Amino acid sequence: MKEFVVTVLGSLVLVCFVAQWIASRTKSQLVASLNPEFQKFQRIFFAPYLLALFSDWLQGPYVYRLYSQYGYAPKEIALLYIVGFAASSTVGTFTGPLADMFGRRRLCLAFCFIYTFCCLTKMSPNFWWLFAGRLFGGVATSILFSTFEAWYVCEHTERNVFPADWISSTFSISTFWNGILAILSGVVADIGADWLNFGPVAPFMTAIPFLIASAVLISLSWPENHGSRQFGLGRSFVEGLRTIYNDHTIMLLGLVQSMFESIMYIFVFLWTPILDSSQSANAWPLGLVFSCFMVCIMIGSSLNTLLLNRNIRPSTILLISVSCSAVSMITCAWSTSIQHRLPILSFLAFLLLEISVGMYFPAIGYLRSQVIPESQRASINNVFRVPLNVITCTVLYCLHRNDDAGGNHAAGGDQNAFLFNVALSLVGFIAAMAFSKRFEEKSKASIDEKNEPLI
Repeated sequence: MKEFVVTVLGSLVLVCFVAQWIASRTKSQLVASLNPEFQKFQRIFFAPYLLALFSDWLQGPYVYRLYSQYGYAPKEIALLYIVGFAASSTVGTFTGPLADMFGRRRLCLAFCFIYTFCCLTKMSPNFWWLFAGRLFGGVATSILFSTFEAWYVCEHTERNVFPADWISSTFSISTFWNGILAILSGVVADIGADWLNFGPVAPFMTAIPFLIASAVLISLSWPENHGSRQFGLGRSFVEGLRTIYNDHTIMLLGLVQSMFESIMYIFVFLWTPILDSSQSANAWPLGLVFSCFMVCIMIGSSLNTLLLNRNIRPSTILLISVSCSAVSMITCAWSTSIQHRLPILSFLAFLLLEISVGMYFPAIGYLRSQVIPESQRASINNVFRVPLNVITCTVLYCLHRNDDAGGNHAAGGDQNAFLFNVALSLVGFIAAMAFSKRFEEKSKASIDEKNEPLI
């Protein structure tokens, strides 16, 4: 099996470099890359943001193993995971209004310190310290995946007044480098935990210097920007909900995000047991499999740029990525059935899902920048994350509530989870179609209004 995965990985790396080389020669990328001010601005954003992402990736591979080494049962570990998602969907929701009111730069700095505290809690085997770490980790995750983007879009459009089309370039680059950082983080985490025998707590300690470096760069190079400051914290949250309710374009985009990212999070808990359940003497090399996933994300990012160069609209790219995820989940639901159990087919479907993820993030980032009001950007971004956290918590609980003493899932549980993902992908596909139609109508109306002659 290792030879098969190595062959796939080599092929994907070749495709990735070819796609990235072609994408780097596209017109939009060339125009943006020739602007020195825009390049400088991108560097100011990328340096602390990618450091923050790297610190997050470092922790992922060893969370479960750390809890297991501390002697916790699968149900207790599942509870700790659920706490993180629950915190993100409740307390984390208010980080958006806080960022809009008190400053996005300040909240990005707060992320660095909160996540550092979360890493330090991993040094203790005490359940309640780990519980607190997951609680604050959920809040920090909400900041990482909403406030950094809100800061960038505001600086791009309001302070520097760069063309809106260049936002896609930045998000494509960040998605591509996110894949590279994920691969690198797995190697660094393995070196500290296994090769140097520091144990599963090592990646969490390694993440701290990167968080500190990110905080230093933010404090030195990022100016402050705000959203709406005319409302209190609770009122700001309510206003965000009202905006979503009154603007169906925003509502549909939020529905697409919630469905797609729910699939993505649920997949994280499924892929390892699916491949490990093959009962083959030739076990799957999970580290290499993870590398394949990350290379696929990079390929998807390059495909996003190539499609944009072919004048394919971001809303259409979003629809393509959701369609690919639906095909992937339908395939997985069939290949994980008790009658079939085809891990190689599941693996290939996983690769398709990761390619769709690479296309999805640049597209959704650009579309959010176009439809969400600047004054409520961070608030609404966090509201979008509430359904996906609730869905993920529910599925995770259902997967583990019938675990036996050895931590094995009940028969058919993985297939049921994939069938649920199929339903989510179909809802997301319908929402993406409706959003694409509304977004194009609004864009056309806006262009017609600008071209209307003055009397």
